[in-house]
Amino acid sequence: MSATSHTTATPHTTAETTYTVRRLTVPVPGVREFQRAYEQAVPNAPYDEVNGLLRKGAPWSDMVKLIDDRAPNGFLIYFRNDVHPVMQAAGDPADSIAYLMGNHVTAERMFRYDPRVMLYAPLHTVIWEDSDANAWFTVDQPSTQFSSFGIPAVAEVGVELDRELAKLFDVLGLEVPKPLATP
Repeated sequence: MSATSHTTATPHTTAETTYTVRRLTVPVPGVREFQRAYEQAVPNAPYDEVNGLLRKGAPWSDMVKLIDDRAPNGFLIYFRNDVHPVMQAAGDPADSIAYLMGNHVTAERMFRYDPRVMLYAPLHTVIWEDSDANAWFTVDQPSTQFSSFGIPAVAEVGVELDRELAKLFDVLGLEVPKPLATP
């Protein structure tokens, strides 16, 4: 299934886009157990080092090297939100941790064509528990999001992200969803 996209706009008017996205959900051993494995495979973004490169006006090639060195599986965690304590206070017992996971070097390869790609970069992921205490990992398929812009170069990076996500699923010992496993 490929994403369908339709955008209606003329200069200086409001635009509307309708498209289809594929959400992928796979079972994991447990929320906190999987959190440890996930955060080991996807380390925190090295903000201090990134900011140091920006402060000294380093060339982009230095940023690429830094991120390649720090993201062994292609992705970094930019934001973590452990929603469990707050939701538990409201009486909701399910455990859940939401993340923004991505790679700003990869994002730049799309941003240059259309800054709106930042709606989906970094990717949103969530480790969560259902009402039967089963644990899951969920992410929207990148190619279905990025193809919605109707820009071939952006769509190509979305497909590359599908492949990177498939590799990450494999590293984490998860079943690779069929939509990610197809070339």
